[in-house]
Amino acid sequence: MPVRLDKLISSKTPFSRTQIKALIRDGRVCVDGCTAVRPEEQVSPDAEVAVDGRLLPAGEHCYLMLHKPAGVLSAARDAHCRTVVDLVPEELRRKTLFPVGRLDRDTTGLLILTDDGDFAHRVISPKSRIPKVYLAQLDRPLEDSAVRVFAEGVILADGTACLPAKLELLEGAPPHVRVTVFEGKYHQIKRMLGAVGAGVTALHRERIGELSLDPDLPPGACRTLDLEEIGKI
Repeated sequence: MPVRLDKLISSKTPFSRTQIKALIRDGRVCVDGCTAVRPEEQVSPDAEVAVDGRLLPAGEHCYLMLHKPAGVLSAARDAHCRTVVDLVPEELRRKTLFPVGRLDRDTTGLLILTDDGDFAHRVISPKSRIPKVYLAQLDRPLEDSAVRVFAEGVILADGTACLPAKLELLEGAPPHVRVTVFEGKYHQIKRMLGAVGAGVTALHRERIGELSLDPDLPPGACRTLDLEEIGKI
């Protein structure tokens, strides 16, 4: 069923109705390649709507980028602790919103929130081979041999075998490394680095697929993803 243009934009962005009217008045909104002129215009839910040249996600689902801060659970809800969904402003929140995968409570960085279960499964599944890139601060430097161990597949302390991963030893102090994995086992990065002799003192996810965390997004803030960004995942 067709919906009002301002309502459609409101459901996919943090803009208020007043702000949306101003955007349309200023010629900054396009529908299927044509400049929109009326907030009350009836459009298809699947119409290609762009604000300042940025295409909004089509269809009924919601896709958000969150800069996860430390101390927040990667969960949809919790009776005792603040969750990542609690950080989403009311105008973007949906009842079925959930995080795609999990970051440890003290881990920061890029987290995707959605209400699209099929999309989430494709991102999480090791079969998809979607890289997840982390920056880790360590309590001691690693030997060069750790790079080979990661490339061959780390065996965790409990015997669990990890898929081959990429380890980059970075310069500077305190010691830092960049880790790229293609799966998401429990506390995986910390356990992998522990298996080669280093403890993790800070962990931050930088990228999922080809989508990097927006450098202008402060910790605790989120925004919608456009179609091009969703495609990068």
